Amino acid sequence: MRAKHPSSPAVDVAASEPQEPKAPKPAPMRTRRARKGPVVPDAATVAEIFRRFHAANPEPKGELEYVNPYTLLVAVVLSAQATDAGVNKATRPLFAVVDTPQKMLAFGEERLRDAIKTIGLYRNKAKNVIALSQQLIERFGGEVPRTREELESLPGVGRKTANVVLNIAFGAPTIAVDTHLFRVANRIPLAPGKTPLAVELGLEKIVPEPYRRHAHHWLILHGRYVCKARKPDCGRCIINDLCRYEAKTI
Repeated sequence: MRAKHPSSPAVDVAASEPQEPKAPKPAPMRTRRARKGPVVPDAATVAEIFRRFHAANPEPKGELEYVNPYTLLVAVVLSAQATDAGVNKATRPLFAVVDTPQKMLAFGEERLRDAIKTIGLYRNKAKNVIALSQQLIERFGGEVPRTREELESLPGVGRKTANVVLNIAFGAPTIAVDTHLFRVANRIPLAPGKTPLAVELGLEKIVPEPYRRHAHHWLILHGRYVCKARKPDCGRCIINDLCRYEAKTI
């Protein structure tokens, strides 16, 4: 059977060749970039990074000064949006006379405000320290609790503060993500993430077990003194050959 077009010669529909289907359009570039993501190191490279940190500094220490778990907790609460050096300057004379929750309550909020007035947000921090001291006595027998959930239930204590206390005071392999660690983890990139929690959970998955306890200390100190925010000192970096930061200075 032949089909005719008014203005065209007769065409045998059954015998005509079918047209090839059109090729699918390529995916938008933004989709490809999103799927690609940062190139993270493999397990062997991660292990080598922390091996070098350990070799250079086997027992890294936090820079906040304290005398027991309680004063460590207070110091970390006071360090929010403040430098460790500034907190230490205020707490040295304070901790010489106040080193328990009971003594802090006897010391009082007004005197505490005067003692820490050189630290940013000191009024609210003094209120939190008094409140958490009261709760430590009422709920935990004056002792600093050893779980993240219990620590985070105290006034002024968030996840990062809880992780610092658990790690330094009790030896737990927690990872406290501050601005320095967050920057380094995304720069290398080691455990890239858009939030501190994402970086923390990413590091927990990849840091080899022997290095977990000190991992956050090494990364914080590296970010504070070498991989600095404005101008990283890549010439002094012991992992510069393993780092994939595009703006390296070497």
